Amino acid sequence: MDRILFLGTGDAMGVPRVYCDCSVCMEARQIGVNRRLRSSVMIEGASGSFLIDCGPDWRSQMETLAIRMTDKVLVTHAHFDHIGGLPEWADACRWTGRKGQLYAPIEVITNIVAQFPWLKNNLELIAIDYGIELAGWRISGWKVCHGKNGYSYAYRLEKDDYSWVYCSDAINLNHTEKQPMFGLNLLVLGTSFYHETAEFSTRSVYDMKEAELLLKEITPNKVIYTHMSHDVDLNQQYPLPMEVTLARTGLRVDLI
Repeated sequence: MDRILFLGTGDAMGVPRVYCDCSVCMEARQIGVNRRLRSSVMIEGASGSFLIDCGPDWRSQMETLAIRMTDKVLVTHAHFDHIGGLPEWADACRWTGRKGQLYAPIEVITNIVAQFPWLKNNLELIAIDYGIELAGWRISGWKVCHGKNGYSYAYRLEKDDYSWVYCSDAINLNHTEKQPMFGLNLLVLGTSFYHETAEFSTRSVYDMKEAELLLKEITPNKVIYTHMSHDVDLNQQYPLPMEVTLARTGLRVDLI
């Protein structure tokens, strides 16, 4: 049985934020329910495993799970909170004599190489603009609006009669960008706030109220929100649609 494991569920800054004494950050320091590393998931299955994104918390995430290596990483976009762990992964590959496989659209690979030109010494950089199969999952990606931060990629994964989408960084999707999100068993969606009050043109990720409107349109069977900032308190009960769950570090969900 294949499963998705949430390694990190935080936004670009993580929780707690080092400068912040809000109730969520203080709880994250003291108890830890709200402690959130940068967003990443592992797909586990009988046919293998792979990560989606490799942020700056990659090493901590691997150590927590007592996992010494990952061989395959699928990247959504070249922002630091999604690729900051690539140098450490590449170094691990160097020391263990393995060649990791990094999968992303060609423009994302180009942006990654511009930041970390030495990665190609220890990682195989594989463009997936026309799709890829990993661990038995047929994967197709498409560009989605990331607001003021430009763009990201979302991925639709299909195996047998199960379909799900990972879309961690998106906002204000247009008609074309929504089309691959119909007919889903599961949607994993980034929602940094419950309700974000910043001026819309300055924003880059859905809030939960906006996401609810998206869900009414695309009607996925199940939804998990991730990429959450310190605005979101897992000790609270938010008025969310019944199909929605808030991700927690270590959450495992069966993909059946």
